Amino acid sequence: MLQQKRWAPLPAILFSSLLLFSTSCDKDDDDDVPKTEYTISGTASGAQEVPAVTTPGTGTVSGTYNSSTNVLNYNISWANVKAVPTMMHFHGPAMPGENAPPIITITPFTQAVTGTASGTANLTEAQEADMLAGKWYYNLHTSMHTGGEIRAQVAAQ
Repeated sequence: MLQQKRWAPLPAILFSSLLLFSTSCDKDDDDDVPKTEYTISGTASGAQEVPAVTTPGTGTVSGTYNSSTNVLNYNISWANVKAVPTMMHFHGPAMPGENAPPIITITPFTQAVTGTASGTANLTEAQEADMLAGKWYYNLHTSMHTGGEIRAQVAAQ
């Protein structure tokens, strides 16, 4: 009888140990899943051009990027630029205050001082890395400002 009492707490101890072990090993699997969907955004102005441009023009860039498919979907709008846009591009790699060559031409776009453009582009791995690191900008060129009238650094989150 004494020996039976001695082993009586054993199942409770084993169960408690197992429970403690299993909960301490539980980890949040969401942290291990790489992010694939990003939102892009930016607000354009002449002050961001290099060199800066004095203009009443403003604009925005928004959209999504899927790193699994390498597809960028973008929407661009602008208002009150000094002349009808002649070209639009995404440029990179460049941080704010730096210039870089065009890497994606944005077409078609509204031929007006206020308008929109939207499209899709497939990115290379190098382009993806630069864009996700904040090293892209978009700018809108006009006949009055051939180097660009408004510019927005692209942020991906």
